[in-house]
Parts: sequence; structure tokens; C-alpha cells
Amino acid sequence: MAKDFSLSGKKVFVAGHRGMVGSAIVRRLASEGCEILVADRGELDLREQGAVRDWFSRKRPDAVFLAAAKVGGILVNSQFPADFLYDNLMIETNVIEASHRHDVEKLLFLGSSCIYPKFAPQPIEEGALLSGSLEPTNEWYAVAKIAGIKLCQAYRQQYDRDYVSAMPTNLFGPGDNFDLSSSHVLPALMRKAHLAKMNNDPQIVVWGTGSPRREFLHVDDLADACIFLMKSYSDDQHINVGSGEDLAISELVDLVCDVVGYKGRIEYDHSKPDGTPRKLMSGEKLGAMGWRPQITLRQGIESTYRWFLDKHAS
Repeated sequence: MAKDFSLSGKKVFVAGHRGMVGSAIVRRLASEGCEILVADRGELDLREQGAVRDWFSRKRPDAVFLAAAKVGGILVNSQFPADFLYDNLMIETNVIEASHRHDVEKLLFLGSSCIYPKFAPQPIEEGALLSGSLEPTNEWYAVAKIAGIKLCQAYRQQYDRDYVSAMPTNLFGPGDNFDLSSSHVLPALMRKAHLAKMNNDPQIVVWGTGSPRREFLHVDDLADACIFLMKSYSDDQHINVGSGEDLAISELVDLVCDVVGYKGRIEYDHSKPDGTPRKLMSGEKLGAMGWRPQITLRQGIESTYRWFLDKHAS
């Protein structure tokens, strides 16, 4: 459903502005003629209800992009299940409730493709939500994100709030987390290949079998989609945001190594989990509205590696 919403002249709060997604949204908003509101963690802990209510009372945003979240890969999800569930529940609950309490006109909640069942039919359509069991390696994060979707729906139904949800696929780009113990697959591979190249290591070890298939989207494309949806989407159902293409992890490894320039062997550790066998989302709903990604996977990996070399290479 289309419902035009102009950002021009509005006060727009980007929750999570220091993260990869939030910072990309801030960059994209620079051309929208709006006042961008941000809050550092030292100024505002989004897990604290009273602090969030007070901040909203003082700042009075007209629109909110809810990009703040505790995120990480398979390892940290399995090590810190309570943190992933509690922190994300508190962040989204406090921001959505404060948005309602202080009359925010429009809110966009950002979820994750991990909300879908482990064995959902491919490509995954929005209606697959809650149709099967989740992937165990990230179910804590997924449950929190599902709750966020339902909160937006609940405030929409009970209070007629124009709160919508977007589900991005696997993201990467500038501002990503490259820590090998907590990062997602693409930045982890990039750093691993870079370090192996610098150290002249004869091989690198990759978790799993290399057979799972994943879809990736550059974070600047996601930011563009978020602005597009904030301006023109108003519906009870969440909407997928992806590239519409996937590839095997083994193919991703080859691509990343080629961009980085690492020529050594690749060993796959079959004792480590693969996660969901395939996770390709259907982008038909967003595509029918006229939005398409602009950055190819190789272009995105090349530009991200340049950013990594500038900021993190060591």
C-alpha cells in the first residue's frame, strides 16, 4: 500500500547511527532536506525505558529509522543467547513505545532475514513468517526481530500508527564488523583472506562445508531502500529487501579471495555448523513498487575492501 510521506523539513531520528546500517541511512538522508537526530550510547541507552522516553520528549522526532540492534554471527549468537534476546527486545520495545507515546508520524523497523523458518520455500516470500522452525544458531536474535515486527503491527492495528517493517538480507559494506570472533560471513572472510595474504599463509580455514547459499546486499543499497520505503510504503505486512541473487559460500570465498588477492588453499572445517542451507528472499513485492539495488556483489566487495584497507588493515 502506498502512502506518501515527505522527509523534507522533518526531524528524523536514526537509532543506531554508529552501526553499519544506521550510518548508511544517515549518509543517504543528507540529500533529503531533513534534520537528522542521533544519540550516542553515552547519551542514550536504548535499553533503558525511562531514558528513551525522556529523550523522545525533549527531541520530538517526526520520523524514526530503528536500525539499532545487537548483532553478530553464529559464534556470538550461540555464546550470548540471553544478551541477544534481551537487548534487542528492550531496544525495539522502548523505541516503538516512545514513538507512539510522543506522536512520531512514521517509523521504519529493520529486521533480518533470519526471522524466516530454516527450511522455508525458496525464494522466501513475506508470508513464510512463522510457518516453521527457526535456524537454531540464531533463533534468539530471530525471535527478538519477530517481536519487533509484531510490535509495529500491534501499534498499527490498535492505535493506527504508520509503523512499518523491512527485512534486509545479509548486509555488508563500510562500517561492518571485521572481528573474526563476532562478525558475519563476508567481513570475516575478507579479514581472514587479508591476514593470510599479509602473512603468506599457505591456506585459510572456512567454517562448514561451503555448500549453503546466501544472498548479499550492499548497505548503501539498503539505505536507499529504507528511504524509499519510509516515503512510500504503508502496510501491515513486513517487506523484504534483498538483491534477488544468491551464491554458495564456496563461491563467495573464491570471490573474496580474488578481490583481496589471496592465492592460497581453502580448507573447509566440516565440524563447524553451516546454518540454514539456503536463504534467498523474494523481492517481488519491493520490485513491484519500483525499487532495485544498484551495486553488484563484486563492486560492493571491492569498495568494502578499499574501506577496510583504509580503516582496519593490520
